Amino acid sequence: MVLAADSRTNAGVDYISSYRKLFDFSRPGERVVLLCTSGNLSVTQAVVHNLTQDIKRNREPNLHSLPTLYDIARYIGSQIRTMQEVDRPWLEKDRIDFQCSFLVGGQILGESPELFLVYSQGNCIKATPETPFLQIGETKYGKPILDRTLSYDSPLDAAAKSALLSLDSTMRSNLSVGPPVHMMMYQTDSFEVKHRAQFQAGDPYLIKMRKHWEVALREASANMPDISWNQDEGLSPLGIAELDAG
Repeated sequence: MVLAADSRTNAGVDYISSYRKLFDFSRPGERVVLLCTSGNLSVTQAVVHNLTQDIKRNREPNLHSLPTLYDIARYIGSQIRTMQEVDRPWLEKDRIDFQCSFLVGGQILGESPELFLVYSQGNCIKATPETPFLQIGETKYGKPILDRTLSYDSPLDAAAKSALLSLDSTMRSNLSVGPPVHMMMYQTDSFEVKHRAQFQAGDPYLIKMRKHWEVALREASANMPDISWNQDEGLSPLGIAELDAG
């Protein structure tokens, strides 16, 4: 399993900050619980704070006591609803978007690894062999890369490269997404996150990967089979107009 997130938040073009969006709540040897956040920063920070305090104060339930990852996803959903209900009247009054979402991934001893997307309403969906990846936040620029490069059987290293490339492509096209990028990779049944990475804007690997991808795309585009032109010569301008009118 691979999770990756950028760190940029913005409240307009003149106010851009960096906050971590990827969190590790694991208990090595027993469970791995990784969270990735997007959306309203005040809500997501409040939820993460409450999750941390529930563990620290041994409140029930908490991320270390729930028996399945699905139960954890539902618990996080309830925390989202609680914080939104507290702040909703004031946020709505000033027309501030309070929507947010979470990715929850990992493995609990005795269970298979799982990945869930928890929506702002508190409900959730699970990644499946037919849908091997989930995204939150700004997705449209990076999704085509994941669609074309990932499958349920993709090796972990390949999945990590695809995830990083997807984020880099998003950063290239959208100023609201930016470094540093945080990544974690978890191997099934290890019950410990052994692979972590952080990439700043000028990271040598990030630059090398970007250049490699751009060169490969240009070469692929240049070597693409030629288009067969003039196959619609029988369709007159009048025919086109009639077709549009009909």
